[in-house]
Amino acid sequence: HFSILQASRGTVKASGNFNANEDAETLYKAMKGLGTDEDAILQLLTSRSNTQRQQIKAAYKTLHGKDLVSDLKGELGGKFETLIVGLMTAPLAYDVTSLRNAIKGAGTDEKVLVEILASRTAQQVKDIVAAYREGNTLAHTHFCFTHALFKAGEQKFGTDEQQFITILGNRSAEHLRKVFDAYMKLSGYEIEESIQRETSGSLRDLLLAVVKCARSVPAYFAETLYYSMKGAGTDDQTLIRVMVTRSEVDMLDIRSEFRKISPKSLHAMIMGDTGGDYRKALLLLCGGDDA
Repeated sequence: HFSILQASRGTVKASGNFNANEDAETLYKAMKGLGTDEDAILQLLTSRSNTQRQQIKAAYKTLHGKDLVSDLKGELGGKFETLIVGLMTAPLAYDVTSLRNAIKGAGTDEKVLVEILASRTAQQVKDIVAAYREGNTLAHTHFCFTHALFKAGEQKFGTDEQQFITILGNRSAEHLRKVFDAYMKLSGYEIEESIQRETSGSLRDLLLAVVKCARSVPAYFAETLYYSMKGAGTDDQTLIRVMVTRSEVDMLDIRSEFRKISPKSLHAMIMGDTGGDYRKALLLLCGGDDA
């Protein structure tokens, strides 16, 4: 079965002897009274699948009449809170929220837009766009995606935006790889070189990301994680988003790709760049070290 095969490359797996009510009680006790047992919270949530976390949320509501996520937000703070709330969010809702946050506000955060549109499967992109539209008019959705990806001055490339978005939604990695090989034979150039030469700005970023993901999604995310921690400062937003969204999908492959481009393992880099409960939870999602 495909989804099982796919899930096996994640570091986070469904718990075998799962009891939603028991877990809901553990979390309730961890937050009850004075002080919060952060360790109990992070140990439990990083060892359950997202589907199981949704069942825990439902059980918590039934048993205590309260929203688990609201209670967690009330007890936790900072980056650790952001990470835990991310783990508690269903994948589709998480992507839609990430996109909404990327698009609203003064400047669009193209990086998030590019990452989600390029790395998700064609079906996921369709689902995301459909879910995004529910809260917005069609015109607004189209405007947002288009505005974000085609800033003035890039039209000279003569790309028909609608067609471009259609290609994104109907692509298959296997098909794209064949296209890249044919392109190389015909032109003598790798497709990446032509994209670098003929496009600019967000359009270039998106096309390059689509090509990278068609070649290898784990390699794309290994690079994304590497640059989120390399040098001074940490892009925690990116670090959290990737660790949350890939922990059940392909984190094992991301770790081995990370080792190819970095002198340190992903585990070692997280150790050095983060601290406290936030670090503990991230390391559990990472799932181990690579020598």
